[in-house]
Amino acid sequence: MQTLPKSRLLQFVEEAFQLAQRAVARYSSKFSKQRYTLHQHIVLLCLKVRKDTTYRTLLDELIEMPRIRNAINLTELPAPSTLCKAFDRLDMAVWRVLLNLSVSLLPTNGVVGIDASGFDRSHASKHYTKRAELTIQQLKVTLLVDTKLNAVLDLHVTTTRKHDSQIAPSLIKRNPETIDILLGDKGYDDQKIRRLARQHEVRPLIKHREFTPLHKAWNARLDADLYGQRSQSETVNSTLKRKYGAFVRSRRWWKQFRELTIACLVHNLDRSL
Repeated sequence: MQTLPKSRLLQFVEEAFQLAQRAVARYSSKFSKQRYTLHQHIVLLCLKVRKDTTYRTLLDELIEMPRIRNAINLTELPAPSTLCKAFDRLDMAVWRVLLNLSVSLLPTNGVVGIDASGFDRSHASKHYTKRAELTIQQLKVTLLVDTKLNAVLDLHVTTTRKHDSQIAPSLIKRNPETIDILLGDKGYDDQKIRRLARQHEVRPLIKHREFTPLHKAWNARLDADLYGQRSQSETVNSTLKRKYGAFVRSRRWWKQFRELTIACLVHNLDRSL
């Protein structure tokens, strides 16, 4: 009997399962019911984000996916509430570890772009909000993207109007070993950022706001080909919205932060296939 080739979805599930096994123990506690493993929960939560769907719809589709279930040793499907509770229990730290591990699957080159974008905190349609004259508060999501394969190295999420120059330092401090060259637009034009980058042996390639002829001269001397790779950060922001949704489904801010981190993890896993 001929063996069917593996679909990208099956490859994704197997990769996510292996990553989960590297990141966390099989069960959260020796007192847990041990009906489902943390590895299975992580894969199912990643699948939910990848398919941009609800818990109930995902589990309904899994009924017809025996190869996917077999890949994670899932003999019976959990209830939607079980997955919801698993999402609540898995700390942000776990998802950050998984995100870092996913980066190791990709051949990064150290040329890193930084850019921010907004994600809606409600799934109300743009047409409805315009007609009803509603204002939907957005999350500001700043991504650190390696330009070789568009891998997301790290992210910063905030509900406030924090300026780009206030966000960049924390991302640089967390990831000095993965950044050789930092590409940023004029929103990151701050001498403190440049000094911090150099302290961590990172070359800052950030455009200056042109207040004087000297600033224009500095910008003219930038390596245009290298700086042009900064657009990859914008591409990744667009990809996340197009593939996994431009809004977050969760209602609480800490769940929204986790949801966006999972989206970045899923993106990296997709890029690794």
